[in-house]
Amino acid sequence: MSSPVETAFIPIGRKVNWYEVYILVNHWKSDLEFYREDIQFLQQLIQKYLIWITKKENLERVTEIRKKGHDLDQKCRDLQESVKSHLGQIVDAIQGKRTVSGEEFRTRHGQMESEYAAFVREFRQIRKEVFKVTEYVIDSEELQHILDS
Repeated sequence: MSSPVETAFIPIGRKVNWYEVYILVNHWKSDLEFYREDIQFLQQLIQKYLIWITKKENLERVTEIRKKGHDLDQKCRDLQESVKSHLGQIVDAIQGKRTVSGEEFRTRHGQMESEYAAFVREFRQIRKEVFKVTEYVIDSEELQHILDS
């Protein structure tokens, strides 16, 4: 039975393949850059509709989703820093500059994997919320005529 921080990617008893891990973590780094750009797009989308809001209920909904977007952006930045540091450790191990215990690395990598997966789930949830709130605001504020002109 595996522990919550044990990574499925590097089974216990198997030697760490630093090149495989490097490729995986580099994908995380690239994906996080994409997510960060998408978060900025979503924030701009919300900002675009904010000026047209007249109903208090809609303003509260948009304010709440803006806060979630801001928090998500900060989580993305923090995760990017963690991934960058993790990638540096992997590069050091590949280049022989640092000796890393396999068990210690598995634990840290498993934590990173969990944090990354949790971030992606939260990102998807908030992205859906942004589109739902945006659609609701457009409909309830009767903004479609402005968008069509």
